[in-house]
Amino acid sequence: MARITLEDLDGLGEEAAAGGGEEGGGGGEEEEEEERGRLFAQWEVVASTHRVSLPRDMAGPIVQMTRHNQAREPVPYVTLSQREKCEEAAYEERWYPAGKWACVTKGEPMYEQSISMSFMKLMRYICKENSVGCYLGMTVPVLNEIHLTKEGTELEREVVTAYYLPGEFQQNPPVPTDPEIHITERAPLWVITRVFYGMTTEETILREISLFWDLLGSTHTVLRETYIVASYENPSIPQRRNEIWFICRGE
Repeated sequence: MARITLEDLDGLGEEAAAGGGEEGGGGGEEEEEEERGRLFAQWEVVASTHRVSLPRDMAGPIVQMTRHNQAREPVPYVTLSQREKCEEAAYEERWYPAGKWACVTKGEPMYEQSISMSFMKLMRYICKENSVGCYLGMTVPVLNEIHLTKEGTELEREVVTAYYLPGEFQQNPPVPTDPEIHITERAPLWVITRVFYGMTTEETILREISLFWDLLGSTHTVLRETYIVASYENPSIPQRRNEIWFICRGE
């Protein structure tokens, strides 16, 4: 099962660029409304497969984020080390400095539902529902913090989805109009990351965590209960890029 998130904007962005009117063209309001309707209908289909409903007020944010699909600011970090296996990067150790993030916490019955609903809230915040009333800009990756049950066989229902504020808003973050969105100063983060491709579901996440543990072997330097799934957009390849982050313990 898929989900509504950054990943779905790749294909929609390409279609909008091919089918939408150019600036200065003659479509005007009618063409704008057609674009909104077409994109909303596409997202409704996606939403139905993710078992979430798509509110009508998502039409505006969908259009805005589709138009800005290629302009994405990377979250800053420093690479500390890389480990290779068979001449390919097996995993990477990184340091992410402290920064301000907009966070939403959801605990829906399914992981995909939680992050879909959270990301829709963040889309509204990014696009206009903020104290400055304008498009803030997209950053990648979007982080989904997850927790395993004591048995380690399932994900806890509660998921925190986090969007990094662009550099120009780090010192003075716009205030969300949605009370469920919280601006949080997250501490520096030391992680070990591993790339995987495709859709992310509870099943695939648990599999990737297990594979990563097999690769790392026995270690007490990382947490075993809390992990992060980092979601990127990459329209140049058919498979979407994601990462599993193992969180290193502080000294």
